[in-house]
Amino acid sequence: MSWIAYHEGVLKILGIQVGFGNLDLPHIIMILVGLGFIALAIIKEWEPYELLPIGAGMILANLPLTGLTSQPEPGMQPGMAGVLGIILKYGLYTWTILPQFIFFGIGALTDFSPLIANPRAFLLGAAAQVGIYTSFLGALAVGLVWPDWGFSLKEACSIGIIGGADGPTTIYTTGLLAPDIMGITATAAYSYMAMVAIIQPPIIKLLTSKAERSVFMKPTLRPVSRIERILFPIVAMLLIILIIPKSAPLVGFLLLGNLFRESGVVERLSNTAQNELINIITILLMLGIGASMPADRVMDPRTLLVLFLGLAAFCVGTGAGVIFGKIMAKISKEPFNPMLGAAGVSAVPMSARIVHHLGQKNNKKNFLLMHAMGPNVAGVIGSAVAGGYFLGLFINF
Repeated sequence: MSWIAYHEGVLKILGIQVGFGNLDLPHIIMILVGLGFIALAIIKEWEPYELLPIGAGMILANLPLTGLTSQPEPGMQPGMAGVLGIILKYGLYTWTILPQFIFFGIGALTDFSPLIANPRAFLLGAAAQVGIYTSFLGALAVGLVWPDWGFSLKEACSIGIIGGADGPTTIYTTGLLAPDIMGITATAAYSYMAMVAIIQPPIIKLLTSKAERSVFMKPTLRPVSRIERILFPIVAMLLIILIIPKSAPLVGFLLLGNLFRESGVVERLSNTAQNELINIITILLMLGIGASMPADRVMDPRTLLVLFLGLAAFCVGTGAGVIFGKIMAKISKEPFNPMLGAAGVSAVPMSARIVHHLGQKNNKKNFLLMHAMGPNVAGVIGSAVAGGYFLGLFINF
């Protein structure tokens, strides 16, 4: 009898349960992965607001006998449900309110002026969503090649959304369509967001020449009036939701948060959305994502396929955006840097910063950040619309 088993036996006699005997290799692996996420957040500072609580939630969900992930069920006695289980059931799976409120905070934080000043950025944002539909088709094709590892139509929709590099949209879509793969799709989306600086530059360099990357653009955009900033969220909300009604929970909250920001008459509410509200929701949402990754669910061969398809979607989206940027550069009357298309994925503001840094690296006079923010925020809207389209295929609210 091992030392641990002996002492566990003694503790059981005393009525004390310990978890060592229930800690198997898959749980240990997931705990190490969680520790890796925390290390990346602290040491590398890769998306720390997301990766640190995700890693913590992952560790807590894989510690045996805690009951933290026990979800509330009808007839369950008070106190039997775990706090992480409550977050999972009501925040991510059943009511999916956390991603919607995250979008509200993002809208309050976002300045849409670069998009309003240059509406053609919508085209770049749309082009970069090609990765979503490519990965969706790829997930469906897996079943044709490996029937035992195939994905359902709903799972394929959830996997495709990873390509938008938009965590809240991925969570919301997966929570309603394929909650069993929530943990891996959400973690993949946020992981690829964190690795934008590694993933995007090689793709941009592969598809553009140094001369194209050096194209100089005026650093400033036309001034956007207050009335334009106020009308934009109202008009965009009406048009988008009337076309894709199921996008309302995400697009509606995103643009409502922006209306609070731009109205200038509810400053306290706007500040709350930008600070206290989004901070609280971020804690709950990221802990929930981590908690949705117990070892028995993640240790599945299809998990690697999901990660691969999500990465492929993000790469294809970046490439499609750059290619469309090259087309726009050919037809534009003014100098146009094709790298702006890479900012069409909705990893805000990381993709815009990557384009800006590459622009300055090739031409020190270039200041592309404001130009890149246009397609970047357009990508947020584009991925939310794609999520709404997929939901419209299956869900009747």
